Amino acid sequence: MDALQALQQRVSCPRLTSPGPTPKQLEQLIRAAVRVPDHAWLRPWRFLLIEGDSLDKFGELLVKAQLAQDPAASAVAMQKTRNKPLRAPAMIVAIASIKEHPKVPEIEQVISAGAAANNIVTAAFSLGLGAIWRTGTAAYQPIIKQGLGLVAGEHIIGFIYLGTPAAKLKPAPDLAIEDFYKSWS
Repeated sequence: MDALQALQQRVSCPRLTSPGPTPKQLEQLIRAAVRVPDHAWLRPWRFLLIEGDSLDKFGELLVKAQLAQDPAASAVAMQKTRNKPLRAPAMIVAIASIKEHPKVPEIEQVISAGAAANNIVTAAFSLGLGAIWRTGTAAYQPIIKQGLGLVAGEHIIGFIYLGTPAAKLKPAPDLAIEDFYKSWS
C-alpha cells in the first residue's frame, strides 16, 4: 500500500484479535512515529509497549485508578475496567514528553506527539494491522501516569490498541473536502 492510499483510506479497527504486531512491525511503527515534524528536534514524545502479561498488569492499574475515583465501584464495573487492555494483543502508550525551549511552546510539542501517534496508526493500517487510538479518562489520571512512569511535563496522548482485525474493516467514509477548506484572500 502506498503512502497516499494509507492516509486516505485508513479507518479505526475497534475489534482486534491475535496475533499482534511482530517485533519487525513494531519497529516499523516506531520508525514511522519518529519521522513527524519536530521543531528544534526536541523529540517531544516517547512510547511504551504493553503486551502479554503486562496487559493484565495494566488492567489492575486501571482498576486502582477507578477505585481512587469511585471507592464504591461495583465488581462488574471493576471487571469491565480490568478487561479493557485485553481488547487487543498489544498496546502502545503514546506520551508527549515536553521539553523547555525558548522557541518551541508546549502546544507545538503536544501536536508533534499527536502526529507521532497518528503515524503509528496509519503505519499499522498500511501493514495490514488493525489499530484504534483511544484516550478516555485513564489518559488524564495521576495514578495511571505515575503507574506508567510518566514524569512532570509528560502527558498521555493516547492508548493505541494493535492487533489483527477481527472483522472486515468498514471502508473510509467519503467526505466532501470542500466542507473543510477554502481559499483565503
